[in-house]
Amino acid sequence: MEHVTEKIINIGVNDSELTLFEGQYAVKHGMAYNSYVILDEKTAVMDTVDEHVTDDWLSGLEQALNGRTLDYLVIQHMEPDHSGSIQDLADRFPDMKIVSSAPAFNMMKQFFEMDLESRMVVIKEGDTLELGEHTLQFYTAPMVHWPEVIVTYEKSEKVVFSADGFGKFGTRDAAEDWTCEARRYYINICGKYGVQVQALLKKLSTLDVSVICPLHGPVLTENLAYYIGKYDIWSRYEPEDRGIFIAYASVYGHTKEAALKLKEMLETRSREKVTICDLCRDDPHEAIEDAFRYDRMVLAAISYDAGVFPAMDDFLRHLKGKNFQKRTVAIIENGSWGPTAGKAMKALLGEMKDITVIEPMITIKSAVKPETMAKLGELADVLLKS
Repeated sequence: MEHVTEKIINIGVNDSELTLFEGQYAVKHGMAYNSYVILDEKTAVMDTVDEHVTDDWLSGLEQALNGRTLDYLVIQHMEPDHSGSIQDLADRFPDMKIVSSAPAFNMMKQFFEMDLESRMVVIKEGDTLELGEHTLQFYTAPMVHWPEVIVTYEKSEKVVFSADGFGKFGTRDAAEDWTCEARRYYINICGKYGVQVQALLKKLSTLDVSVICPLHGPVLTENLAYYIGKYDIWSRYEPEDRGIFIAYASVYGHTKEAALKLKEMLETRSREKVTICDLCRDDPHEAIEDAFRYDRMVLAAISYDAGVFPAMDDFLRHLKGKNFQKRTVAIIENGSWGPTAGKAMKALLGEMKDITVIEPMITIKSAVKPETMAKLGELADVLLKS
């Protein structure tokens, strides 16, 4: 239990045992499921938590209420990691009203078997809820990153309850950089919906905000312009940093050798930031994060089944799904008899927006030879001038 202000308390649960979020994202420092209690003439809880931590959450809620009843539950997002305890809470407080958007109530009926009609408070854009000294004003945020999402502004203390926005991987007490894990979280989970995030940022720009309370990660209380600025860059799909990301998929090591030689050349010839990823072994979601972070990317892969090696194919399809765009890309293909990887990678890049492919691509036939090294040197020069 952590006080955000005197009357607003975070009763969320730090789940340090979780290792895989949403069944796919590695979280070495677990995950925070935040939920907030507002204590006023009327009491309100902002969202619940994942059902597997319900008991810990209810214990924190009981402590925060200190004998009081609960008047309102506000549901901003129906994803199960935030709505998983609705049924338990509704059973515990039979007179509690549930406040949410119409699409959220439709989902609620799909998730739970409960009488909602007598306790529903359906809100729309701009509606308010008076708790006493605190007033909640609601803003719709469809597709950030589900269609039912609302974001709530508490007027008296200037607090934004931002649903999944401004969240990050890791527990609240994890000793790690916010930007790195917030970037990986945003791009992999919300990255597809940049237009919708921009619409939400436009709404937030009209508010006087002192605190941002996300459903994951720490409460943000200082230098809010920094966090909002990051979301603005990410949701406009602009490169965050100047640098070169090399992603390779190799089987017997020759394509890997070419990728490493290129990295060495780039670092020898400049002070540019260069990062590299083995798509067959490294975290694929960190690879997606780095692809979005930097302004230039190099793809190196072998030919496989008259196409490109599956790890590279999967990586590029993930990028397309997240609306990857506005980047410069170089291609290195390898094939012992009929190189096809370059054509396959170009075709996938061609389905994305504003991608500039550096020509010509480099073709390796089996192993790295002196002529390959010469071409890699030429490519390094082109990349550094891009």
